[in-house]
Amino acid sequence: MAMAFKMATTGMWVADECKDSFHEMKWKKVHRYIVFKIDEKSRLVTVDKVGGPGEGYDDLAASLPGDDCRYAVFDFDFVTADNCRKSKIFFIAWSPTASRIRAKILYATSKAGLRRVLEGHPL
Repeated sequence: MAMAFKMATTGMWVADECKDSFHEMKWKKVHRYIVFKIDEKSRLVTVDKVGGPGEGYDDLAASLPGDDCRYAVFDFDFVTADNCRKSKIFFIAWSPTASRIRAKILYATSKAGLRRVLEGHPL
């Protein structure tokens, strides 16, 4: 079984594929976005969907479910006023109104732990 990182505050585990995909997006620019989901039974955060480098924000928005929560990271490229190309990675906590209350609470309490694991900080 793949190694996982435990988020101590919520008892959730983050699959190593999440961290690996995030680093591929951040350093190698092979993904435009990554959508993560929590399996409530196994209490494991896994990769739900990965967007290729040619996809955009509209593709990310279309891949998010209308009735369930998700996390996503999106690599946004832009040009500054000085004509300098930059990139910024955004963390998105998706919690639509149609999702279950239990899922909203689970995703809200696990958000900080997932961010720490993705950024490589100790728990």
